[in-house]
Formats: sequence, structure tokens, C-alpha cells
Amino acid sequence: MPPKSDSVEGIVLGFVNEQNRPLNSQNVADALQKYNLKKTAVQKALDTLADNGQISYKEYGKQKIYLARQDHFKIPNNQELDQMKKDNSKLQDELGAQKKTISEVEAEIRVLHSNLTLEEIRDKEAKLIGEVEEMEEKLSTLRSGVVLVKAEDKKVIEETYAEKINQWRKRKRIFKELWDAITENSPKDLKEFKEELGLEYDEDVGVSLQSCSELINPGKRRKTAR
Repeated sequence: MPPKSDSVEGIVLGFVNEQNRPLNSQNVADALQKYNLKKTAVQKALDTLADNGQISYKEYGKQKIYLARQDHFKIPNNQELDQMKKDNSKLQDELGAQKKTISEVEAEIRVLHSNLTLEEIRDKEAKLIGEVEEMEEKLSTLRSGVVLVKAEDKKVIEETYAEKINQWRKRKRIFKELWDAITENSPKDLKEFKEELGLEYDEDVGVSLQSCSELINPGKRRKTAR
């Protein structure tokens, strides 16, 4: 007579049959900790089940290995196996459909989380209105003809800028003369040689002497262009 399912022997028997693989008492005790079963109780239940012929065991030295009785399992026939395969295929299809539905719901949740709340929209609107008002105030000041930079300050800035441009042009010319002299008879590839020395041209860093020079007298440039 099989033990009650809620007894220690019933719990142990159910686990051994469910696993259907070789187990020692420690394996079983570790797996059944959720039932608060001590190892001694598990060992006693295993031995009782083995003595009653409800499970089988083999001895390897001092250790016993317990196994489910294979003759206690119902072996399905070919028709039952075919039906099981069909049922499994159906379940797999249902699982795939469920996963797809879950993915779609998760995507919708991510979209909802990425949207601003009403309170966040109002805060952003207030911030943008403040920025627009600030820019309109600056624009109004410019339109009123207020001088933001004094003429003498503007002159100093322009002269300083022009001096820097002249220094840039002079140093660029000096470098070109030296570079041409050094590389005139050099067998090295000039591009590789430049990279080897860690040199960078103006173009390499996105600047242009010509463009910067044209900022000095923009009015004259426009007039010349016409």
C-alpha cells in the first residue's frame, strides 16, 4: 500500500519518482528542505520505501543510491505517444502565442513609461514659456538700438583678433617652409610621416585660416563678392 502523500514517506516517494534518476540521501534531503525534513527522517523514509519495494537501491561501498521503480511507471503505447506529441505541439503553439502577447504588452508599457505625465508636460510648458519670454526680451533690447558693445571695446577686440590671425598666418608659413625643407628628399610617405610625428593640419581639427580671416572685414568681403 503506498504511503499517504503528505507523510514523510509519501513526500520522499513522490520526489524520487518525479526525478526518476539516481539519488543519494543527501540529494533528497537538500531538495526537500522546504518541507522542514531532517536528513535522518529522509534516510529512514528511503530505507523504508526500499524495504517495501516501492523504490530500488544499489550500494556502492557505504553509500546507497536510490532509484525509482521503472515497473511502477505506466509506459504509453504508440497511440498515446502520438497523442502526447500532438498535445505538446499544441501547447508549444499556445506558449508561443502567449509569449508574443506578453512582448506586445511589455512594448506598450515601455511606450507608456516613455511618455510624459500631465504634470511633466505642464512643467516643460512653463519652462519653454519662460525661455521664450527671456529671448523675446533680449530681442526687444536689440531692436531698440541699445549698444551692447562700446565702440572702443569693439575696436580693441577687432585689433586683437587681427593680430592673432596675422600670427597664425605667419606661423603657418614658417611651418610650411620648414616642412618642405625636411621632406624634400625624404623617402617616407608624407601622410604616414605626419601621423608618426603627431602633426595636425588646420583641416584635421576643422578650422580654416581663410574663413577666420574673412571675419575681420565682413562688409568688405560682401562688397567684393558683388
